[in-house]
Amino acid sequence: MTSEESVRERMASGLKVSFVSQVLYVVANAGLIVVLTRYLLTPEGYGLLSFALSILGVTQLFLGLGLAKSGARFVTEYIESDETQVRHIVRTTLLYVGVATVVVSVVFWAVGGRLAGLLGRPAVEPFLAVGVGYLALYPFAIAVRLLFNAFNRVEWSGVFRTVDGVVRFVFAAGFVLAGFGAVGALYGYLAGFLVSAVLGLVVFYRRFYRSLPTGGDPESGLRRRIARYGVPLTVTSGADVLDKRVDMVLVGVLVNPVAVGYYTLAKQIADFAIVPARSIDTTLAPRLGERKASDQGQSASRIYESALRHVLLLYVPAGVGLALVAEPTIRYVFGANYLDAVPLVQLFGVLIVIDAVNQITTNSLDYLGRGRERAIANGGTSVANFVLNLLLIPAFGALGAAVATVVTHAGYTVINVSYIYREFPFRVRRLLFESGVVVGISAGMGAIVYYARTFVSGLPSLLAVIALGGAVWAALAVYSGLLDTRLVESVLS
Repeated sequence: MTSEESVRERMASGLKVSFVSQVLYVVANAGLIVVLTRYLLTPEGYGLLSFALSILGVTQLFLGLGLAKSGARFVTEYIESDETQVRHIVRTTLLYVGVATVVVSVVFWAVGGRLAGLLGRPAVEPFLAVGVGYLALYPFAIAVRLLFNAFNRVEWSGVFRTVDGVVRFVFAAGFVLAGFGAVGALYGYLAGFLVSAVLGLVVFYRRFYRSLPTGGDPESGLRRRIARYGVPLTVTSGADVLDKRVDMVLVGVLVNPVAVGYYTLAKQIADFAIVPARSIDTTLAPRLGERKASDQGQSASRIYESALRHVLLLYVPAGVGLALVAEPTIRYVFGANYLDAVPLVQLFGVLIVIDAVNQITTNSLDYLGRGRERAIANGGTSVANFVLNLLLIPAFGALGAAVATVVTHAGYTVINVSYIYREFPFRVRRLLFESGVVVGISAGMGAIVYYARTFVSGLPSLLAVIALGGAVWAALAVYSGLLDTRLVESVLS
C-alpha cells in the first residue's frame, strides 16, 4: 500500500467513526428541538431557553477551554517525541481547566440574578440559576473529548458526544413533561454533560492514562508553555463563542426572547448541516499537525486540497437546497408557529458554505502552531460582528443579526484559508476551476428542486424532494469527476 493510500485509509476510518457519532448526536439534538418546538414549549418558552443558553454561551469564554485545546495540542506533539511528558501535560491541563471553571461558576452564581435584571429580562433568572451547573460541567465534557482526539482516538470522542446528546434528549424531555417547564429542558443539558464527562474521564484513565510511562519530571517550562499557548487559544475560543452567542443575546435584549427562538432555530438547522465538515475536521487537523512535524508539506497540501474540494462540492449545493426548501421545512417539521424563521434559514444557506470551509481550517491552524494568528483574526472579526449587530438589529431585527454573522464569518474564513496557504501552498487555480464546476452542479440541482418543491404538501413529499435533489447532486458530482468515489467507498464500507 502506498503512503497516499495509507493516508486515505486512515482518514476514511476516522471519518467513518466521527461521521457516525456526529449523526447520532445531531439526530438526538434535532429530535429534542422538534419535540420542544412542536409539542412541549411555546415560542416564548423556547425563546427564553435559547436566550438563557446564549448568555451561558457567552460566559463560556472565561472557562479556559483554550487551555484544554492547548493541552491537546501538546499531547499530540509529545506522544510522538517523549511519552514520559504526556502524564504531566494531561494533569496540568485538567488542573488549569478545573481552576478556571470553579472561579467562573462562583462568580456567575453571585451575579446571575442581577444579570437578568440588567438585561431587562427578569423571566430568564431561573434559567441562570440552573446555569451555574451548566458552567461547572461543560468544560470537563469538552476537555475529555479533546484529549481523546489528541490521542488520535476520535471514536471515543464520538461515543461520548453521542452519550451527551442522547442523555440530554431523554432528561430534557422528561423534565419538561414532569412539569418543570422550559427550565426543565436546561436540566437535561446538565445531565448530558455530567454523564458524558464522568464516563469519558473513567474510560480515558483506564484505557489511556494508566498505560503512559510514569518516569521523569516535567520538562522545564512545560506548564508555562501550555498556559502561554492557551492564551491565544482562549482568545480564539472566546471570539468563537461571541460570534455564535452574542448575536442571540443582543436579539434577546434589543428585540425579544421570541425572536431569539426564531433565530436560534435557524442557526441550529444550519449547524445540523455542518456535521460532515465537523467529521472531516476531527480527522484532518491532527493529520496536518503530524505532516508538519514530519516535514511533509506537499502531502499536507494535497490532503487539505482534497478536504476543501469535497467540502465545497457538498456545501454549495446544500446551501442552495436549504434556501429553496426553508419554508416547507419549517412548516412541516417545526410547526407553523415558527414560520417567521424562514428568511433566517434562507440566509443561513450562505452561512453553511462559509462555516464548512472554516470548520476544516480553523482547528488545523491550532495544530500547526498558528493559534496566535487565528486569535488575532478571530478577535477582530468578533468585534466587527458585535458592532454590525448593534447597527443592524435595531433596524432589521433578527435578520440584521444574520446578515452581520454571514459578513463577518466570510471575512474570518478568508483570513484562515490564507494562513493555511502560507503553511502548505495549495493549487489555487485548480481549486478555482473546481469551484466553478461546483457552482454548475449547484445550479442544475437547484433548478430541479425549485420545480419539484411546488408539489410539497407534507413531510413525506418534502423528504421526497430532498432525496431527489440529493440524487441529482450525486449523479452530477460523480459525472464531473470531483467526487472521490474511493474515499466514499472507504467511509461507507
